[in-house]
Amino acid sequence: VSARTHPWVADHAALGSTLLPGTAFVELAAHAGGTAGLDLLEELTLHEPLVLPDEGAVLLQVMLDAPDASGRRTVTVHGRTEDQGTPWVRHATGVLATGAAEAADLSQWPPAGAEPLALDGLYERLRARGYDYGPVFQGLRAVWRAGEDVFAEVVLPGQTRDEAGRFGLHPALLDAALHASL
Repeated sequence: VSARTHPWVADHAALGSTLLPGTAFVELAAHAGGTAGLDLLEELTLHEPLVLPDEGAVLLQVMLDAPDASGRRTVTVHGRTEDQGTPWVRHATGVLATGAAEAADLSQWPPAGAEPLALDGLYERLRARGYDYGPVFQGLRAVWRAGEDVFAEVVLPGQTRDEAGRFGLHPALLDAALHASL
């Protein structure tokens, strides 16, 4: 993976370094689970950030362990630069299982009783804290809160939207949704 092969990653940086977003690990784990008939990512732990080099690419290795007694499988994501002598680094581990997540009732939008939250200056405040989200990751359009629940409207820009079908859930779209909690 690199900014050349996946141009949208260039819009995700922290403290001056381009990082593969944590949501990309969600997508990698979910895709691996889907190939094994596991449709639920129960848990994901991020161990090390994956810094993308200015030149070259990072190789990724996604491994599924054998199923445990309940059918759950551990997924691990490692990465290393293209240099042959570079060691593999564990970036994420997770647990995959079968089972449907409870669907939210979205028959009314925004949900009844949800109060809108102001987004003015959100990305400027994040930039001041060292997070640099380019246009692809600035997809948060509206946020509402109802008690402890947060609801968000997110979009992908046109050029990224065209490639969204290559993903179960585009990492930039999920990342933008998570900005609602910041």
